[in-house]
Amino acid sequence: MGYILLGIAIVFELIATTCLKYSDGFTKLMPSIGSIVSYSICFYAFAKSLQSVNLSIAYASWSVVGIIVSALLSVFIFKENITITGIAGIVLILIGVILLNLFGTVK
Repeated sequence: MGYILLGIAIVFELIATTCLKYSDGFTKLMPSIGSIVSYSICFYAFAKSLQSVNLSIAYASWSVVGIIVSALLSVFIFKENITITGIAGIVLILIGVILLNLFGTVK
Protein backbone atom coordinates (compact mmCIF):
# COMPACT_ATOMS: atom_id res chain seq x y z
CA MET A 1 0.00 0.00 0.00
CA GLY A 2 2.91 2.34 0.72
CA TYR A 3 4.13 2.25 -2.86
CA ILE A 4 0.62 2.88 -4.19
CA LEU A 5 0.40 5.96 -1.98
CA LEU A 6 3.84 7.01 -3.18
CA GLY A 7 2.63 6.69 -6.78
CA ILE A 8 -0.41 8.81 -5.95
CA ALA A 9 1.87 11.42 -4.36
CA ILE A 10 4.04 11.51 -7.47
CA VAL A 11 1.07 11.88 -9.82
CA PHE A 12 -0.42 14.73 -7.80
CA GLU A 13 2.95 16.44 -7.47
CA LEU A 14 3.25 16.42 -11.26
CA ILE A 15 -0.30 17.74 -11.65
CA ALA A 16 0.42 20.46 -9.08
CA THR A 17 3.66 21.48 -10.76
CA THR A 18 1.97 21.66 -14.15
CA CYS A 19 -0.84 23.76 -12.67
CA LEU A 20 1.82 25.98 -11.09
CA LYS A 21 3.28 26.65 -14.54
CA TYR A 22 -0.19 27.44 -15.93
CA SER A 23 -1.01 29.68 -12.93
CA ASP A 24 1.43 32.31 -14.23
CA GLY A 25 2.77 33.19 -10.80
CA PHE A 26 -0.58 32.62 -9.07
CA THR A 27 -2.26 35.24 -11.27
CA LYS A 28 -4.76 32.78 -12.78
CA LEU A 29 -7.34 31.46 -10.32
CA MET A 30 -8.18 27.93 -11.53
CA PRO A 31 -4.61 26.71 -12.10
CA SER A 32 -3.65 28.27 -8.74
CA ILE A 33 -6.42 26.40 -6.95
CA GLY A 34 -5.53 23.22 -8.85
CA SER A 35 -1.93 23.57 -7.72
CA ILE A 36 -2.82 24.10 -4.05
CA VAL A 37 -5.32 21.21 -3.98
CA SER A 38 -2.97 18.87 -5.84
CA TYR A 39 -0.02 19.68 -3.56
CA SER A 40 -2.26 19.03 -0.53
CA ILE A 41 -3.22 15.60 -1.85
CA CYS A 42 0.40 14.95 -2.82
CA PHE A 43 1.82 15.70 0.62
CA TYR A 44 -0.92 13.76 2.40
CA ALA A 45 -0.31 10.68 0.23
CA PHE A 46 3.47 11.05 0.63
CA ALA A 47 3.17 11.30 4.40
CA LYS A 48 0.98 8.19 4.52
CA SER A 49 3.40 6.31 2.24
CA LEU A 50 6.21 6.96 4.71
CA GLN A 51 4.46 4.75 7.24
CA SER A 52 5.70 1.74 5.29
CA VAL A 53 8.34 2.98 2.83
CA ASN A 54 11.80 4.14 3.91
CA LEU A 55 12.20 7.91 3.61
CA SER A 56 15.37 7.64 1.54
CA ILE A 57 13.73 5.30 -0.96
CA ALA A 58 10.46 7.23 -1.10
CA TYR A 59 12.02 10.67 -1.53
CA ALA A 60 14.60 9.53 -4.05
CA SER A 61 11.96 7.72 -6.11
CA TRP A 62 9.60 10.69 -5.92
CA SER A 63 12.38 13.02 -6.99
CA VAL A 64 13.63 11.02 -9.94
CA VAL A 65 10.18 10.33 -11.38
CA GLY A 66 9.29 13.99 -10.87
CA ILE A 67 12.48 15.17 -12.57
CA ILE A 68 12.10 12.87 -15.55
CA VAL A 69 8.39 13.46 -16.14
CA SER A 70 8.57 17.22 -15.52
CA ALA A 71 11.46 17.46 -18.00
CA LEU A 72 9.37 15.58 -20.56
CA LEU A 73 6.36 17.81 -19.86
CA SER A 74 8.48 20.93 -20.24
CA VAL A 75 9.76 19.76 -23.62
CA PHE A 76 6.54 18.36 -25.09
CA ILE A 77 3.84 20.56 -23.54
CA PHE A 78 5.61 23.85 -22.85
CA LYS A 79 8.05 23.60 -25.81
CA GLU A 80 11.07 24.32 -23.59
CA ASN A 81 14.52 23.12 -24.58
CA ILE A 82 16.79 20.74 -22.71
CA THR A 83 20.47 20.33 -23.46
CA ILE A 84 22.40 17.10 -23.77
CA THR A 85 24.14 18.07 -20.52
CA GLY A 86 20.73 18.35 -18.84
CA ILE A 87 19.77 14.92 -20.13
CA ALA A 88 23.07 13.49 -18.86
CA GLY A 89 22.38 15.01 -15.45
CA ILE A 90 18.94 13.41 -15.32
CA VAL A 91 20.43 10.03 -16.30
CA LEU A 92 23.02 10.34 -13.50
CA ILE A 93 20.27 11.12 -10.98
CA LEU A 94 18.33 8.08 -12.22
CA ILE A 95 21.41 5.86 -11.81
CA GLY A 96 21.89 7.19 -8.28
CA VAL A 97 18.29 6.40 -7.34
CA ILE A 98 18.56 2.90 -8.79
CA LEU A 99 21.71 2.31 -6.73
CA LEU A 100 20.01 3.67 -3.63
CA ASN A 101 17.01 1.41 -4.15
CA LEU A 102 19.20 -1.65 -4.70
CA PHE A 103 21.94 -1.16 -2.12
CA GLY A 104 21.44 1.99 -0.08
CA THR A 105 19.12 1.08 2.78
CA VAL A 106 18.84 -1.52 5.47
CA LYS A 107 15.55 -2.47 7.10
